[in-house]
Amino acid sequence: MANIALVDDDENILTSVSMFLEDAGHAVKCYHDGASALEALSKNPVDIAVFDIKMPRMDGMELLRRLRQTSNMPVIFLTSKDDEFDEALGLNMGADDYITKPFSQRLLGERIKAVLRRAKLGSVETPMPEVGDDAVIKRGQLLLDPNRHACSWKGEPVRLTVTEFLILHALAKRPGYVKSRDNLMDIAYDDQVYVDDRTIDSHIKRLRKKFRKSDKEFDGIETLYGIGYKYKEA
Repeated sequence: MANIALVDDDENILTSVSMFLEDAGHAVKCYHDGASALEALSKNPVDIAVFDIKMPRMDGMELLRRLRQTSNMPVIFLTSKDDEFDEALGLNMGADDYITKPFSQRLLGERIKAVLRRAKLGSVETPMPEVGDDAVIKRGQLLLDPNRHACSWKGEPVRLTVTEFLILHALAKRPGYVKSRDNLMDIAYDDQVYVDDRTIDSHIKRLRKKFRKSDKEFDGIETLYGIGYKYKEA
């Protein structure tokens, strides 16, 4: 069981999602705006929080910015498909993942479990893969540890969202084999949720950007135009 804060100005979302999470055994606190959530969470932190982006009195980005001054509490963003949400900015501010509305409650539940598991394993620092573990995938300079949700490149940790990790893991597991956008969407998203195939392109773009921060020559993910993506064989 986890203590979860749900912050959204949509009463329907607060009601339905809190009921789902409580049925799963979690304790849920609901807030209708960022300002009231900031006051409460500053005094009584929870295990993980889910923030809507657009809210009255204080939006989700500002709420996260202020919380990060004193807390490393895991946070997942909820963002509408039509919102201009800068994922890179949100993740750089310290968000652990984000989900685009509309979403299935089961998907949110799985993301919450994954982020909590990663938070326990990695604490404040990004975890490094345990090389001796049989589950660890090694592809040249890349190490991926599914058990610890850990990734490194040339010995340096690379912080990935849950979705990014799932996509990279699917590609690196079978280097040289092409995964279509549909394949990757099935792997990264619940089948009850519609996502545009361009969403996969955006995830691939962010993956490359993250790796190129530590290695400008990174070219491990190859695009096959009109077909999909593959991880280059070492």
